[in-house]
Amino acid sequence: MKPQLSKDGDIMFGGIFSLHSSWKDRQDTYMHKPLPLQCTSLNFRDFQFAQAMLFAIEEINNSTDLLPGISLGYKIYDVCGSIARSVRVALALANGNEVVFAPSKEQCTKPVQVQAIMGESSSSPCMAIATVIGPFHIPLISHYATCACLSDKTKYPSFLRTIPSDYYQSRALAQLVKHFGWTWVGAIRTNDDYGNNGMAIFTETAQKLGICLEYSVSFFRTDPPEKVQHIINIIKTSTSKVIVAFLSHRDLDVLIHELSQHNLTGYQWVGVEGWIFDFQTAAMDRHHILDGAIGLSIPKAHVSGMKEFMLNVKPLNSSSNELECTGDEDLSGVQNIFTDMSLMPLFNNVYKGVYAVAYALHSMLSCNKTCNNKILQHIRKIHFKTKEGDEVYFNENGDPAAKYEIINWQPTENGIVDFVTVGLYDTSLPADKQLNLQNKSLIWTQNSQQVMSVCSEKCPPGTQKVLQKGKPICCYDCLRCAEGEISNITDSITCVRCHPEFWSNERRDACVKKEAEFLSYEEIMGALLTAASLFGTCMTAVVAFIFFRYRQTPIVRANNSELSFLLLFSLTLCFLCSLTFIGRPSEWSCMLRHTAFGITFVLCISCVLGKTIVVLMAFRAARPGSNTMKWFGPAQQKLSVLGFTLIQVVICILWLSISPPFPFKNFKEFKDKIILECALGSAVGFWAVLGYIGVLAMLCFSLAFLARKLPDNFNEAKLITFSMLIFCAVWITFIPAYVSSPGKFSVAVEIFAILASSFGLLICIFIPKCYIILLQPEKNTKRNMMGKGAPKLS
Repeated sequence: MKPQLSKDGDIMFGGIFSLHSSWKDRQDTYMHKPLPLQCTSLNFRDFQFAQAMLFAIEEINNSTDLLPGISLGYKIYDVCGSIARSVRVALALANGNEVVFAPSKEQCTKPVQVQAIMGESSSSPCMAIATVIGPFHIPLISHYATCACLSDKTKYPSFLRTIPSDYYQSRALAQLVKHFGWTWVGAIRTNDDYGNNGMAIFTETAQKLGICLEYSVSFFRTDPPEKVQHIINIIKTSTSKVIVAFLSHRDLDVLIHELSQHNLTGYQWVGVEGWIFDFQTAAMDRHHILDGAIGLSIPKAHVSGMKEFMLNVKPLNSSSNELECTGDEDLSGVQNIFTDMSLMPLFNNVYKGVYAVAYALHSMLSCNKTCNNKILQHIRKIHFKTKEGDEVYFNENGDPAAKYEIINWQPTENGIVDFVTVGLYDTSLPADKQLNLQNKSLIWTQNSQQVMSVCSEKCPPGTQKVLQKGKPICCYDCLRCAEGEISNITDSITCVRCHPEFWSNERRDACVKKEAEFLSYEEIMGALLTAASLFGTCMTAVVAFIFFRYRQTPIVRANNSELSFLLLFSLTLCFLCSLTFIGRPSEWSCMLRHTAFGITFVLCISCVLGKTIVVLMAFRAARPGSNTMKWFGPAQQKLSVLGFTLIQVVICILWLSISPPFPFKNFKEFKDKIILECALGSAVGFWAVLGYIGVLAMLCFSLAFLARKLPDNFNEAKLITFSMLIFCAVWITFIPAYVSSPGKFSVAVEIFAILASSFGLLICIFIPKCYIILLQPEKNTKRNMMGKGAPKLS
């Protein structure tokens, strides 16, 4: 088999194209050497690529500036899409032998006849070719092989290309999908190196951008119908509305036919340069499966003179009789795939590849003897502009700069698809400016206003994303933030706990300052307790006034009137000290409220205890020969009150010195409120103060109980007994009520205990005396007070 197209020259070019897209299947018996492949299905696209190569060579040969005096020749082979045949042809081009299938006596090695090879159009054949010719340092320049794997110079040292690597296209595709908010997509790829590698990079990038693949299936045009049906079923049962198709145009052409049979419309297709600007694919889509598709394509290009050259094509140099041409045919009036110039960007890639080799040869031939004589080293360093102004150079991986147009399929009224450029993607720009969508109206599938493809709707502020078990990260439930937590952004993965002084609002999207709660004068409970305290104070003042007004009467003078006035004074302080518990706690109020309460109550109980002892001593003094009262006269009574009170004062001083009460913000009692209260500081100090009051109260109660039946017409011990019974009952019930009451209610309980015990003492001890003074003055006599056998009071 000889080259399909060839021409002698001073320097030879090799070309490997699939001028046919397939071959006839045969069953080898392995009894003899296999016959050459019998190619079928003429591939007009690759024939156009071959013609673009010829056009560039002819243009260079006619140039006086580039390679003057040197003619370029070529040998172009048809490999029918077969990787095995591609390798055989590459080896033949490398060692200078023609591909022969009969025994030959010619030597197997000759000087290399080609300086570079153009082709192939697909990635897998290029990988195989680059592997075998790499050791010979023969450049292989592809115009359409985009697999990122070919950028690996350790495996493919001599491979270069004039089309950007899928390393960039896959990432650009992921960014495009992310731009439109599609986070739940399906994926179909060609089952070869091009599709598998490209989809792998897309998947990796998509995951980083928060995009999930509901499914990812591979397809090849030779797959059996069962596999195609399986893919159809997957698409039907999927919930995603966007399909990313990393397919070659030939694979998509086969798939479109099957999709049309099942009327699978309504999906938004996202495509790659392999098919997104292919008019042949658009023409096959009669059921409008791909309407509204969007994707990346090679930027539009124009090469002056190329169209006319292609339409002036001559017959192939073929030994077969498949084509009967005279050479005088005129193709200018023919409308078919071959005359379609929509693939001019790819023809331009072939054109730039040939010129890259020519510039490298020119550089190599122009330098002195010390220059590197390997064309591969020179071609890596070239940097020039074509006649149309396109800049051509290769990076360290043999790749050109990556630039893409974003194409949108917009069907017209006559049914023809218009490929509208709606944006650009340029990797030479900063990362945040690489994707640039123009202000053009996009057309989506089935003329939808908007395409939504998400597994779960966005979680609004106030909620957090919780992944669904066994599903990708794009599938989640939106759970409302717990109390005290918020999220103020959409799709928050966590709820943030508010600062202790703040609480979440009803929508759970903002922290609001907690209401500070304390027993205030403005609220009803505080106002009532204040009124009760002031009423008790006034009532005590009235009693004191009555006692002062009738201070010379026997009932006032009995049991030491000075103790009575001191008791009334202490009761007034007890009523007033309850007011220190109302209002916003401060450092001074916290220290004052407990110490004032402790000292005034001890003063009060000390007075009552003194009066009780007076009753007992007075009864003993009435016995013949008793001299008891001189040991507990007025002076001793005052000293006892002072002594009992000083003990409490010392306890309070120690408490305030070691660990005094202090204002405290209680965040634990209520979730949505701050309880402003007074912390005890030292609990031992608090209970010591309270305990000392309790000891005196119990002692007073015991003595009064013993003296309750002494023979007096007006025995004060009975009144003291009843008052202390109330006092003890109030404070015994206070302890559990105080401990269990929340927030400001614990303060209210303490105030109530103070007021209740104060009113108990006031009413039980003084009201009966006031009753006699005001309403029964006839009983307010010394004779009536003493009664029969009553002791004489001093």
